[in-house]
Amino acid sequence: MEVLWLLLSLILSLLVFSNGASPNVSSRPATVNIGAVFTFDSPLGRVAKIAIEEAVKDVNSNSSILSGTKLVVKMVDTKSSKFVGLIEALRFMKMETVALLGSHITELVRLMSPVADELQVPLLSYGATDASLSPIQFPFLVRMTQSDLYQMTAVAEMVDYFGWKDVIAIYLDDNHGRNGVAALGDKLAERHCRIIYKVGLPPVSKLSRAQITDVLLKVTLSESRIIVLHMDPFIGPKVLTEARHLEMMGNGFVWIATDWLSFVLDSSPFPLPQTTMDTMQGVLTLRQHTLDSERKRDFFSKWRKLSGGTIGLNTYGLYAYDTVFLAAHAVKAYLDQGGTISFSNYSRFSSIPNNKGGSMHLDAIKVFDEGKQFLRNILQTRFIGLTGPVEFNLERSLIHPSFDIINVVGTGFRRIGYWSNYSGLSVLPPEMLYSKPPNRSIENQHLYSVVWPGDTTVKPRGWVYSNNGNQLRIGVPNRVSFREFVTLVKGTDIVKGFCIDVFTAALDLLPYGVPHKFIPYGDGRKNPSYNELVNLLTADVFDAVVGEFAIIANRTKIADFTQPFAESGLVVVAPYRKLSSDGWAFLRPFSPVMWAVIAAFSLFLGIVVWTLEHRINDEFRGPPRQQFITVFSFSFSSLFSAHRENTISTLGRFILLIWLFIVLIINSSYTASLSSILTVQKLYSSVTGIESLLKTDDPIGCPNGSYIESYLNEVLKIHKSRLVPLGSQEEYALALQQGPRKGGVAAVVDERLYMDLFLSRYCNFKIVGQEFTKSGWGFAFHRDSTLVEDVSTAILTLSENGDLQKIREKWLQKRSGCSAESEIESNHLHFKSFWGLFLTCGIAFLVALLIYLSQIVWKFRKYYPDEFNSTIQGSSQSRRLQTFLSFVNVKEAKTKKMCNERQMENSLNIDKVHELPGPVQETSN
Repeated sequence: MEVLWLLLSLILSLLVFSNGASPNVSSRPATVNIGAVFTFDSPLGRVAKIAIEEAVKDVNSNSSILSGTKLVVKMVDTKSSKFVGLIEALRFMKMETVALLGSHITELVRLMSPVADELQVPLLSYGATDASLSPIQFPFLVRMTQSDLYQMTAVAEMVDYFGWKDVIAIYLDDNHGRNGVAALGDKLAERHCRIIYKVGLPPVSKLSRAQITDVLLKVTLSESRIIVLHMDPFIGPKVLTEARHLEMMGNGFVWIATDWLSFVLDSSPFPLPQTTMDTMQGVLTLRQHTLDSERKRDFFSKWRKLSGGTIGLNTYGLYAYDTVFLAAHAVKAYLDQGGTISFSNYSRFSSIPNNKGGSMHLDAIKVFDEGKQFLRNILQTRFIGLTGPVEFNLERSLIHPSFDIINVVGTGFRRIGYWSNYSGLSVLPPEMLYSKPPNRSIENQHLYSVVWPGDTTVKPRGWVYSNNGNQLRIGVPNRVSFREFVTLVKGTDIVKGFCIDVFTAALDLLPYGVPHKFIPYGDGRKNPSYNELVNLLTADVFDAVVGEFAIIANRTKIADFTQPFAESGLVVVAPYRKLSSDGWAFLRPFSPVMWAVIAAFSLFLGIVVWTLEHRINDEFRGPPRQQFITVFSFSFSSLFSAHRENTISTLGRFILLIWLFIVLIINSSYTASLSSILTVQKLYSSVTGIESLLKTDDPIGCPNGSYIESYLNEVLKIHKSRLVPLGSQEEYALALQQGPRKGGVAAVVDERLYMDLFLSRYCNFKIVGQEFTKSGWGFAFHRDSTLVEDVSTAILTLSENGDLQKIREKWLQKRSGCSAESEIESNHLHFKSFWGLFLTCGIAFLVALLIYLSQIVWKFRKYYPDEFNSTIQGSSQSRRLQTFLSFVNVKEAKTKKMCNERQMENSLNIDKVHELPGPVQETSN
């Protein structure tokens, strides 16, 4: 028996030695340890603790997950201390923990992440939403919740959807708050919106009611009424309560709270008191979207029992529950792949001289040997949790980030839509859109109606003019000329004029008051530089500039302009003289070139017709002198269809028909122009427009202090030496009267509205040519000024109701001292208006000549084959040319007769040759 027991003991020891020498190599562990570090007594911590405990129970009761291995989650309370949290995380590293469940506090997650990275233990966070927690910086951090980057994208798209541009951000002054607002600023900028004012509040331990009041009072001094509140559940409600006391929860205000407010609403086990709800009326907030499922509804049903009715369930509790399941599924996949859970001492402590670990026993800290593989299993895990599908993308974020958009109304709240990173704003749940192609077009963005603060459904404007007690500083030019537009009443600070009346009329239409003060700019001796006035906006000397400011590209780069209140463009004004009808007025209808072309073509017609008709028409034959007279008489009499000679040839009739058609047009144009010259008084100027000025070197006048001088120099390339700055209407008139030969200018270039006033006073100058630029006058404001849009709308209203025209007539009504304007026109009909007709005629003439020449050559070859085929050189070529010219000069009938006689003579000569006796031929018998 003793031998038997000895053998059994030996076998058992061998089995134990063979299987137990490395117990973590081939057997599944009995337990798997996970550490959880967070604050128990915080609202999120209380929910997370219950959810984690319930998740552990559900995992261990489900044999299909860990198959006999027990999941143990050890939770420690940090007591709201980041230092305690770090120490507890190090303590877990001595207990062979395969993962850590992190806190929702960003600073603590940042402290724990380097520990997790160094010891290769994945850190799973169910509540850290900080947008700056990058997987590149923290490779072992896995976030089981949505990043604030997506939440701020949703806020930015809401701001853009409602048409607002400027927002105010109030945030908790810690890393989480600052990083969230930085992300919001970036997302707003992508949509051409911005944060115009942001202010941080200290943590709750250092925050007083007076500090909140001071911050909110500063907010009221800003123009924007769109307030984004990025707080925590402790401070956020206090801010809203104080805002209600300051009457900032009424009409005109918009409050957008991040998901802390939905956390407060969901975490309350009972409806919040009405006094508390009154502080939140009309506020918009976000809540991380979770899939509606029967499993989630069942969990909500048993939550009251689990929590004892002390706290409500929120989305962070759901994510905490799913985080435990994520770790369990990853452990299952790791063990099923044959992975082992083994730890080794942290080797870097051994490299420190005289290190014994101390009382903290740091030398007991261990590294998870297969931590990297376990991390890969976590990131590859896919399952359906309480929150919906749990799956990670390449950026280690949960797929399909989305939020519910909630509007606090009455005693509760209602969902007005959703935001998803897939399709933006929608009234349909995101999971219904994932099967469709993504569509983020403006037309596809929808939300239900909102009840805004003040219990109104009318969308707030989003801003008001700042009532901080400062008047709007408006710079106006102190002009010395054209004072009808802007003028300073001498001895006073009163500013009047067309532009001033338009601006004040526009302000009167605004739904709010705008205290303002006009500040003249200039010394009163010469017109100030308008470019300098606009530049003073960027130097914050003025808040706006009002006057006849042309809206040009260089100015729009540094200021925002309103809708144009007047159209204007550059014109050329020059002296003119009246043309009287003298004895040579009949020559004016055509320019000299036109007269020359008509004469040349008439003579050309006579030559062509003579050429075509000379051989067959007796009227074009005779002595040379007679033929010369015939050509000239036919040429010029054809202008009046009075030629006596008839054309016989087809080609002659063809070109004569074309010429008579052209003559018809020329005669009609001449008659009309001559009638106008004799009956209508005409004006004449040597300058016909900007084009004629560019072709000369004459000096050109332009207003000083205006952009026109640089435009003429830089755009039209007119040398500065030719540009003469002029300051007043009198200087304009004097320079134009003197002219370029007496020290004056050939013309003045200025804007149309100025010149209309100038010409109503000085009648001996006129506008020549057309406007060669198109622009408008507007009022300039600081870049991104909120007044620009409203003032532009007011200007459009003035234009539509006729008030703008009445103001214009009041100031810019033309004086009756001058007769009605008559634009200077050209007095001649130029060749360029008829060149197409003459080109057609010339081509017809040439074609007819070519056809005629080919016919003559063919006939000459037929009638004189010997001459044409002669191969004798020298004198025979001149004889051949003389024969050809004689042939052309001889009448066609005579040519035929001579050729017939010649042919008969040749045939007789041939017959005589045949009749001559031949030589005697001998024959033999």
